[in-house]
Amino acid sequence: MADVEVDVDDPPIAPNIMGCPLVTVSDLPSPTAAGRNLKEWLQEQFNKKPEEQSEDALLHNAAYVGDLDTLRNLLQEDSFKERINEKSVWCCGWLPCTPLRIAATAGHGACVAYLIDQGAEVDLVDVKGQTALYVAVVNGHLDCVTILLEAGADPNGSRHHRSTPVYHAARVGRVDILQELIRFHADVDVDHQLGARPPFGAARTLTTLVVCPLYISAAYRHLHCFRLLLSAGAQADYNYNGPVSREALCKGLASCLLDAVLRHGCAPAFVSLLLDHGAEPSLVSWEEPHSEGAAAAGRGMVDPEALQLYLEARSRVSGAGQEE
Repeated sequence: MADVEVDVDDPPIAPNIMGCPLVTVSDLPSPTAAGRNLKEWLQEQFNKKPEEQSEDALLHNAAYVGDLDTLRNLLQEDSFKERINEKSVWCCGWLPCTPLRIAATAGHGACVAYLIDQGAEVDLVDVKGQTALYVAVVNGHLDCVTILLEAGADPNGSRHHRSTPVYHAARVGRVDILQELIRFHADVDVDHQLGARPPFGAARTLTTLVVCPLYISAAYRHLHCFRLLLSAGAQADYNYNGPVSREALCKGLASCLLDAVLRHGCAPAFVSLLLDHGAEPSLVSWEEPHSEGAAAAGRGMVDPEALQLYLEARSRVSGAGQEE
């Protein structure tokens, strides 16, 4: 078994631990010869006592396999309590992590709760900028997500990582996890790639929607997540830092959400939800589903019924404007 490496573009499959006999620390394998040199270097970098590597990793090993009894025994000693927030390399891992991050990755809810009770810091990040909450979300562990949020974990994850818990839950369609994050006031529009924000710097108008949770839920056809995000206040015309830049749209440099759901051939319900939540039809210039211009822009997948809903809404807006 190896540590689960998290990548937002290729979500990993959670370890198949549930339903298997409990593995204890004594059952863990030793490092392979092929990986020994790199692992020893990592241990030297992140363990305070390289000469006592096996002892330094005992907390981490126990968290990895969900050995709650061993955790309880170890944390009765002050020397181990002092290590509860150390980022170390353990016997089956390569990425220096805290015991809490390891337990959250594997889905050991009881261990997560106990470590927090014993003083584990919930928002410490690993070397990739991932919090324990983020890896719990990525690996689909709802119980760990709830435990961490109730303990005060930031529902938006860390600004040092390129993704957020909300984004990932929306991407994979975990509406139950998304509901928990929203219940604890997660920002449904947050994106950590924005850079400086006022008062520290001017907000930027960027030209893609790919890190917008609302967009990614539509791209993967997760209608329940899409609806939930809008109900929680997600901006129907969101384009990173606010309303779509009309100038950029004219230049073909940006796309709004209404344009995106049509472009991706989403069902009419996606268009209806956007319109019901205030999306502005005039931001999109569509006429026919298979016109020459649409095909050139990669818009040949449009759902005819969805397009008709949009055209009717745009017509109503245009008619109201002429009457004024």
